[in-house]
Amino acid sequence: MSKSHQSESRESGGGGGNGYYTVGTTATATVAGDDDTKPESILLQHAFEMETQGTMPWSTGLCHCFDDPRNCCVTCWCPCVTFGQIAEIVDRGSSACGTNGALYMLIMCVTGCPCLFSCFYRAKMRSQYSIKEGPCGGPCGGDCCIHCFCEPCALCQEYRELKRRGFDLKIGWHANMEKQGQAAMLPPQLQDPMTRSPSKSM
Repeated sequence: MSKSHQSESRESGGGGGNGYYTVGTTATATVAGDDDTKPESILLQHAFEMETQGTMPWSTGLCHCFDDPRNCCVTCWCPCVTFGQIAEIVDRGSSACGTNGALYMLIMCVTGCPCLFSCFYRAKMRSQYSIKEGPCGGPCGGDCCIHCFCEPCALCQEYRELKRRGFDLKIGWHANMEKQGQAAMLPPQLQDPMTRSPSKSM
């Protein structure tokens, strides 16, 4: 091992094996059994790809529609309602639930394939919350396939995901923000000293 490599290991506080060694402003990665190093740009690109591809799974499965029976029934009979609620939250209030629902119904009546519209909101939602891509691969390929063959299940899954993240989809984006703001402004509740249990006598 060269002197320069030894000094790098001492400065980074690390020993052998896999790991990252930082010397000054240059970061390199070492691989066990290989003295070759990867430049920082490759590491940053790999980290960016991992982030864009998504790292977290969905909180519920695609076919777990009966986890929320009410939403399951609404989505089966009126998918435009569920989609409109999802789209308003994903767009962060820049579009209204009624507008998105009406556009969904228009596309469904004209083309018979509302999935051409709804799949892009699934991709956008995955990007916002770093959720793993579907099994079909591609930037939007998995999302389009899921919406094409399992449109009601996909909408139900997206609805449950947002609900589990603390959103009340029935009240819309702005009302959710007001609700969260009010909860953040509430002072912490202090325990009344008169209600404390008496300490045990020594």
